[in-house]
Amino acid sequence: MTQDESAPDTEASLVDEPEVRQALAEADRASVASVVAEHPSSPLAWAELADLADSEGTPISAFAFAAVAVDLAREQLTASGWSPGAPVPWSDEPNRAYLRALDAQRRAAMQLGLDDRAARLADELAAADAEAPARIASEFTPTQLMPIVGTAGLFEASTGTEAHTGEPIEEPHAADAAGED
Repeated sequence: MTQDESAPDTEASLVDEPEVRQALAEADRASVASVVAEHPSSPLAWAELADLADSEGTPISAFAFAAVAVDLAREQLTASGWSPGAPVPWSDEPNRAYLRALDAQRRAAMQLGLDDRAARLADELAAADAEAPARIASEFTPTQLMPIVGTAGLFEASTGTEAHTGEPIEEPHAADAAGED
């Protein structure tokens, strides 16, 4: 190798966290914070908590949780040789925690009126992986979740309407069905 040649770029990657993925898969919405408490250095756990806060309409919490996830992910990426602005491929599943966290922080910044910050985060996300924004929007955006609506009172008889019981309705005669009298 000459001085003009450089070593080929290696793609940065976050640490794979199968135990965190498993804990999140088994967790319900109420226990995601406990997964974070058990794995406080996990960008994936914090990204999941940020998405949950976003889906619950709490942008301040979503912003804060996403910021922690982004910082932890940047630390891991830097340790693997990454420098800001370098690609972080979506195709490497562990990297999705960083990309999702960037997007969660961007969404929260928009909701909070931090337009310049939201634009910088959008640029950083696109620079990391150009296909990531579309993938996140189609696969992970928590605001696409359908709200759960309580069913109390939905299937009860309304007031003012009486239920009628009595003789069953007779089957129509063939002449009636044909329109003949």
